[in-house]
Order: sequence, then structure tokens, then C-alpha cells
Amino acid sequence: MKWNKYTIQTTTQAEDFISGMLADLGIEGVQIEDNVPLSAEDKEKMYIDILPELPPDEGKAYVSFFLDTEEEQEALLAQVKEELEDLRLFVEIGAGTIARSETEDKDWINNWKEYFKSFAIEDILIKPTWEKEITAGNYRCVVEIDPGTSFGTGKHETTRLCIQQIRKFIQPGDKVLDVGCGSGILSVISLKLGAGQVTGTDIDPLCMTASRENIRVNHLPEEAGRFYQGNLIEDESLRTAVGGGYDIVTANILADIIIPLTPVIPHCLKPGGVYITSGIIDFKETAVAAAIQAAGFTILETVRLGEWVSITARKD
Repeated sequence: MKWNKYTIQTTTQAEDFISGMLADLGIEGVQIEDNVPLSAEDKEKMYIDILPELPPDEGKAYVSFFLDTEEEQEALLAQVKEELEDLRLFVEIGAGTIARSETEDKDWINNWKEYFKSFAIEDILIKPTWEKEITAGNYRCVVEIDPGTSFGTGKHETTRLCIQQIRKFIQPGDKVLDVGCGSGILSVISLKLGAGQVTGTDIDPLCMTASRENIRVNHLPEEAGRFYQGNLIEDESLRTAVGGGYDIVTANILADIIIPLTPVIPHCLKPGGVYITSGIIDFKETAVAAAIQAAGFTILETVRLGEWVSITARKD
């Protein structure tokens, strides 16, 4: 099935008004394109260290929406055009023209699955839940993952680095805290490698669902994993719920989050506990290392893969 895409040429000043107007008309799935630089607050919420370079912001914006049936198109388009003219009375909407194009009806939630195939990190096999059971190979453990709509298949360099370090330092019965747990892949692997208990935190509520589901599909005891939504840096009640006495804390996030997070981590770790960080772009390695040492840790190892860095440290 094909959908009709309608794109309104407007201004950055009007894009929020137009989006709200479309929502009021019952149109969902609005797409906004502009060259407005991200604010500091927006960047803190992003899951990427390096943002694409944008052309200069000239105040132009494009707001797109999607319709399917002809009847729906005719009725709603008439309303959209009428509402656009009303908006002109109190906000500069620019051209206000509507361009039509055709787009495929794709299952965006699931189509990416064709690119996620089984792969090994040393003797750990990671496979998607929808692939058949793999019997060949002498693996220490097999981990099944369905990331759902949360981040984390294990293929990214930052996650691979973290997995390698967990594999190296984990001991049977260890208590593990996974900050920024995403799909729960590091929590699942920790349990598969012998951890006695894992706790995961993430700011995204979808990660709670994905992590608990991945515990279940790997046939691990439900009580072996606790998962909390929230920001460990700012939320004192979350820090209380998470508690302390951990043998290992993992933080596969971003350098700009690891730096303010690190002073919190000594309260979570037991003496001699290991702090494994990843998601550090190479040019931020020095700043992260300095933050780790300032928090009273001794750096044990720094490992690299491509432009990414993982730093492992011990609480003295």
C-alpha cells in the first residue's frame, strides 16, 4: 500500500502552530524538517556524540503529514488549507503551499530486522529472537535479543567494547548495575556469564519493557533483573532504589553523560568494584579519564575500537 505525503512549506516560527493544528484535526505522524541548531537541552537527550553539520538556518521549515484514502484526503486537505489561512492572521507561515508526493507503506518498526543477524563477540553468540536456533560453534553462552524500539543489538563498537570488558572482569555471583540499559543486552549477558543479580536504569520507559522481555526470552529468572526508569544523576529516590554494594557498574552511554554520572558511581560500588564505561568518542577520552580519576578511581584499562573508547576503572 502506498501513502500520500503532503508537505507544507512554512517557517520555523510557525512549525509548532502547524503541528498543533494538524494534531487537532486528528492527523498523526507529523514530520518536521528544518535547520534549527539543537539546544543544549536537546543535545543532552540525544544518543549520539557527533551531530551532522546542518546548512545555515534561514527560517524555512517543512511540515509533512500522511493520508491514505481519497475520501480522507479530500476532506482533511480542505480543512488543513482553511486552518493555514487562519494561522496567517497571527503568525508568519511563509508560503504555506502544500506539495504532494507518494511514499511506500513500510513497517518502520520491523523492517530493520533484516539487517540484524547473529554474530559472535569472542565466545559469546548474540542472535535475534526471530532467527532459528544455532547449534554450530563452541560458545560460552548464547544470548537472544529483541531490541524492540529501544537501543541495543550489541553490534555497535561501544557495546562490543563493553561486552568484552564485562566478560573479562565478571565473577560468579557478582552484583551488576547497568546504567543506560537500553535493550538490557549487557544485563542479560552479565547474567549469562554468572552474575547473581543485575539492576538496570534508563531514562526511556521503552527500555524497561525491552529489558524485562529480553530477560524472559533468555529463560533467566525474572527476579534476577530489576529495572528502573529515571536519571541516576539527578534522581535521589532512584539512587535509593538502586542501592549499593555492586561488584560491577557498566555505563555504555555518552561521554557527556558519563562525566557527570561518574561522581555518583562510588556510592553504588563496593570497595574494589569495577566501573566499565563505553560510548566515549576518542576526542573526549581525556575528559572522561580525568572525571574518573577525580572521583577516586584507578584506571585499569583503556581499550579502543575504531573511533570509540572504553575505560575500565577500580574503586579504591
